[in-house]
Amino acid sequence: MGLMPDWPDLYLTRHGQTVWNAEGRMQGRLDSPLTPMGEAQARRLAWLVQDLRGVARYASTAGRARQTARIAFGKQGFIADERLHEIDIGAFAGRLSSELRLDHPQIFACHGLGWYDRVPGGEHFAGLEARVRSFLNDLPGPALIVTHGITLRMLRAVAMGLPPDRLDEMPVFQGALHLVSRGRHQVFF
Repeated sequence: MGLMPDWPDLYLTRHGQTVWNAEGRMQGRLDSPLTPMGEAQARRLAWLVQDLRGVARYASTAGRARQTARIAFGKQGFIADERLHEIDIGAFAGRLSSELRLDHPQIFACHGLGWYDRVPGGEHFAGLEARVRSFLNDLPGPALIVTHGITLRMLRAVAMGLPPDRLDEMPVFQGALHLVSRGRHQVFF
């Protein structure tokens, strides 16, 4: 394995809770609005990032991420980037997780998050990894990013030089700030 690129500091956060998160419904490339709890998580994020200076702000193009960013970043604004969107889960998008597990036991028989790599018509981890590497390669400096659960994990994995099969080991918290700096990870609540 070669030297890991010297990525800029990444301040990563997942969008606030959405209606579909609360229902257990898979969003993927689809969207649902923030719940009142999700809006509170975005306000908490605003408090966590209020003192960050000289950091470019980005968000996924998904409505839930843009809604979170508008609350968290206020007048500072942000750049919406399609490469920060959630992994495409094909025909599984919009379906209840509990129903999918019953209807497709062979796909969910694998360990942890591995099912994302087995979804028919999905993007899979290789596609997501290429997308986030492209985004990271274009960063001119430190970045504050509102994204999604699996995409946030992949950004962390790439920035820390870890393979996608380690995504299961990476918890993601809504309303928290994940910092990846010099290959190390910290979480701020």
